[in-house]
Amino acid sequence: MSRARTSLALPVLGILLCAAMIVATGFGAQTIPVPDVLDVLRQRITGSTPANLGLDTIVWQLRVPRTILAAIVGAGLAVAGAAMQTLVRNPLADPYLLGVSSGAGVGAAAVITSGMFAGAGLWALSAGALAGALLAATAVFLIAMAQGGLTPLRLVLTGTVLASAFAAFSSYLIFRSADPSAAQSVLFWLLGSLSGADWTRILLPACVVAAALTALLLASNWLDALNLGSDAAASIGVPVRELRIALFILLAVLVGILVAVSGGIGFVGLVIPHAARLVVGPRHRILLPTSALCGALFLVVADSATRVLVRPTEIPVGVLTGLIGAPAFLLLMGRRRYTFGTA
Repeated sequence: MSRARTSLALPVLGILLCAAMIVATGFGAQTIPVPDVLDVLRQRITGSTPANLGLDTIVWQLRVPRTILAAIVGAGLAVAGAAMQTLVRNPLADPYLLGVSSGAGVGAAAVITSGMFAGAGLWALSAGALAGALLAATAVFLIAMAQGGLTPLRLVLTGTVLASAFAAFSSYLIFRSADPSAAQSVLFWLLGSLSGADWTRILLPACVVAAALTALLLASNWLDALNLGSDAAASIGVPVRELRIALFILLAVLVGILVAVSGGIGFVGLVIPHAARLVVGPRHRILLPTSALCGALFLVVADSATRVLVRPTEIPVGVLTGLIGAPAFLLLMGRRRYTFGTA
């Protein structure tokens, strides 16, 4: 892998991400020119009195939090995908492999169809989704440990089977619901949306993503060894069993919180790590931050596109990431020089 390409990847991606976030803030039912967006940001940063209160509300209170949340969720899903692929040593693994997304779907469906927490709005939905996600991850963990440990094959099989079971239970909750709009509401949530973003919903996922990325970077050498196989990692002193348990818990919490605030946004955690490996190689010290920036950039662009493709309404962002991600993944896998997990 070219050192020049590796050294340039992070600063170039950082510049592109900043530019994309500024431009994306102008997109929506009403298009706002970039100079006006920059003017609002300058006024807020310097503490000046907003010259246009309506414009300030749209940009600062609605679109900036949404754009920031898109960057946070995209970065978190990409990092989780890269770590998950290493944990199970499977290039088809994504952050939702542990059944977290399906478990979150059960929690969200329970909140929506019961209507008991309607007064709490998005907070109740997020809390229900997080509870379901962590419950699903706990079930996968306990079953896998009871059957012999967190081996890659056992994790894949257990996560896949339980994900199907949780998805079926979500469908049952929708089927039994007396609210005819419940199915549409649950479906929209499952496909992912960042429309409920505000400043109060940013801090927790931002802190969790930052902490997870830091922890994974500190363990990057162990992750490189684990990518070569458990025997090879153990032979150089890596505590494989403890590392797998720590990775499982970290990814369960990270993905659970991301799903709780954004719903199930597919393909980001599957495609982006593979694209990052093509650019910087498989070493986790550079792969993880590159994946984070690529994931943030991708989801910011995708989310802005959902707001303008069918204006004045918007489509769930998971629909667009799926339409883009599937052919992109096939294209990446067709590259002859790409091999998962090797330099």
